[in-house]
Amino acid sequence: QVQLVESGGGLVQAGGSLRLSCAASGSTVSINSIGWYRQAPGKQRESVATISSGGSTNYADSVKGRFTISRDNARNTVYLQMNSLKPEDTAVYYCNADSLDTTGLYDYWGQGTQVTVSS
Repeated sequence: QVQLVESGGGLVQAGGSLRLSCAASGSTVSINSIGWYRQAPGKQRESVATISSGGSTNYADSVKGRFTISRDNARNTVYLQMNSLKPEDTAVYYCNADSLDTTGLYDYWGQGTQVTVSS
């Protein structure tokens, strides 16, 4: 099993920056890819950025050039640096990990952290 704990959300003005952290614990060696999703009120959850075990990254078009995902394998932590924030970035941000071990493929989620961008 993998446990994910997010932190770093908050209230920021448009144009500002925040850094989210996702600390993983448990069977972290089984994690394949890990990333960030977000869900705004009344909208579906969407992928923001992901990073594979090999370091390959993917970003939603809406955040390219503004957000950067990175991972510190020694600390089992993934970060999302968010710059030039816009009001439309307001959402609950969730950390997600895909884990593959001998018993199967699993999908884990953190509890979420609120990001609010004021105009």
